[in-house]
Amino acid sequence: MLVVSRRAGESVAIGDEVVVTVLEVRGDVVRVGIDAPRSIAVHRAELLAQLESSNQEAASPSDETVESLTRALGDRDQRG
Repeated sequence: MLVVSRRAGESVAIGDEVVVTVLEVRGDVVRVGIDAPRSIAVHRAELLAQLESSNQEAASPSDETVESLTRALGDRDQRG
C-alpha cells in the first residue's frame, strides 16, 4: 500500500487514467474526488462488503427451508 500526504486540491495519479483529488479536509472527514473512465468500476469498499454479505445470505437457504424441502421431496418419492 502506498501512503502519501496530500492537502486539499492536491491529487494522486493511478496509472494513466485515474486521478484521485483531495477536495476537502474537515476534522476526521476527508472528501476525495475520483476521475476515472466509465470502464473502471469505482465503489466504496464497505458497500461492496455489505453487498457480498447480502448476496451470500440470499444464496444460502436457512436450515428450516432445506429441511422442509427435503421432507417435501421425500413425500413425493414415496407417492411416486
